[in-house]
Amino acid sequence: MRILSGIQPSGKLHLGNYFGMMRPALELQKMGEAYLFIANYHAQTTVHDSALLRQATLDVALDFLACGLDPERTVFFRQSDVPEVHELAWLLSIVTPMGLLERCHSFKDKTARGIAANHALFAYPVLMAADILLYQSNVVPVGRDQKQHLEVTRDIAVKFNNEFGEVFTIPEPYIQDNVAVIPGVDGQKMSKSYGNTIELFAEPSVIKSTIMKKIVTDSTPLEEPKNPETCNVFALYRLFANDEQCAAMETNYRGGNYGYGHAKKELLNIFNETFAPFRKRREELADNLDYVEEVLRKGAQKARDTAVSTLDQARRATGLTTV
Repeated sequence: MRILSGIQPSGKLHLGNYFGMMRPALELQKMGEAYLFIANYHAQTTVHDSALLRQATLDVALDFLACGLDPERTVFFRQSDVPEVHELAWLLSIVTPMGLLERCHSFKDKTARGIAANHALFAYPVLMAADILLYQSNVVPVGRDQKQHLEVTRDIAVKFNNEFGEVFTIPEPYIQDNVAVIPGVDGQKMSKSYGNTIELFAEPSVIKSTIMKKIVTDSTPLEEPKNPETCNVFALYRLFANDEQCAAMETNYRGGNYGYGHAKKELLNIFNETFAPFRKRREELADNLDYVEEVLRKGAQKARDTAVSTLDQARRATGLTTV
């Protein structure tokens, strides 16, 4: 079973990325042949600063390796190191209906937030389909809010196969129902675009300030009981904590004389305990960037071996080769 995931280097990775995508992806590397790419072509729809894109791409590589990605079990690479993806995107474009792209939520959502309505943003789903189909992926982990992207990929693959022959594996979604929406400090879904994130590897003083000062709570007095089920602090704490720890904090909430400041301190402590070994590993990797680059280079070579084979099949099917 070949499993494919990708993540954009469009900013500093945060808790929403970790619990929503990174940790599940790291678990999946134990279940099959995992491909994980840094989607720097996709990031160009919103990031036009070249230095920022290069740094963000490196940061994603460092973050994943620090958090436990095993290059022996996962093909880890930069999207831009596999140029075959663009030729395949063109071949997929010839069977992709305009109406299919016009119905995509991502384009509507991003233009509604003021992002320029350029061709790259509109054609984003075709490049995403190429990312998936190029590696003959069997399974693609997606959140329920991202399921449409994979449905578009499946539609394009079926249309191509029907017209030119069976070239592409039709990927299946892997939806993890146990992965909840991760709340930001304001209670909305944690997202860079909302400015409500807790970064994984920010300076310790920044993380402390974000947790202690920015997480929104209600005005219930210290001595009064509180409802943990409606509290942003508790929602974040239980992402880290075991059942016993969650039950203890819940008891404190309902018993009164336990303030949100106390809960925030416990959240800060468990955050630091969880990420301390990852932070140390990241610092070691940052001092050995040659190793990081070698991991990405080897990953790209493995990815290209598969990509070239798939693209050759697609070229033959569409008549671009003479044999």
